[in-house]
Amino acid sequence: MRLLTGHARLAGVLGWPVSHSRSPRLHGHWLATLGIDGAYLPLPVHPDRFATAVHALADLGFRGANVTIPHKQAAFDVCHSVDATARRAGAVNTLVFRDGRIEGSNTDGFGFLESVRAGVPGWQPAAGPAVLLGAGGAARAVAAALLDAGCPRVTLVNRSRARAEALAGDLGGPIVVADVPPLHDAALLVNTTALGMQGQPPLQLDLAPLPAQAVVVDIVYVPLETPLLAAARARGLRAVDGLGMLLHQARPGFEAWFGAAPGVDEALRAVVAADIPPR
Repeated sequence: MRLLTGHARLAGVLGWPVSHSRSPRLHGHWLATLGIDGAYLPLPVHPDRFATAVHALADLGFRGANVTIPHKQAAFDVCHSVDATARRAGAVNTLVFRDGRIEGSNTDGFGFLESVRAGVPGWQPAAGPAVLLGAGGAARAVAAALLDAGCPRVTLVNRSRARAEALAGDLGGPIVVADVPPLHDAALLVNTTALGMQGQPPLQLDLAPLPAQAVVVDIVYVPLETPLLAAARARGLRAVDGLGMLLHQARPGFEAWFGAAPGVDEALRAVVAADIPPR
């Protein structure tokens, strides 16, 4: 059992509710594996108390915190500065307290790219057009990351075309909106919606038009093997589940708070996925 000292580094995750978060398990594994004198705590904070809580954590000596639903946009307002990733994503998911200042960033796009690269060795965002299903916060972070990494075209497909068009307008660049997914030339298909999540309807989509070399990603990770991923694998396509994005997006924050660069491996996946249904 690790014992904390008076020099322990502290961080946590702010959410309402926060009991569902797997971040304490994730960061706790890294802290134990690396033998770091520190702790990462679940911090349930009501939206009305968010700004007060963040300033209190900074005053108490915390190194920073992750931010989850429903605080990601409110975190923008509490920061003294936000970096380009947060501005592009339109939300903050990582806070760093440094020299009396609160700095915000968004690591979701980083986590997405690193997850796909790990799941499909040799994959590059510039390999071809991408099709994104959804136009919410996750779609924004993923689209921004793909565009900034050189993806030649991103197509958004969403139930509300107006919302997709607003997102495309905000991001700019080679991003378009379509009512039907243009799969015939897609190098990457990404589901950023809740469809296929446990308790939600499955995503109904015919993958037959996808090229044989296409990559299919589902950012849903409960269950790990969604109907979309199962259909992709049945066609012989390369498929990447959503757990990797969760794991990789945590790396920059951990390094900033605890002073060590963590790795993502099968042992970490096993710890975090211990209670996630496989299908």
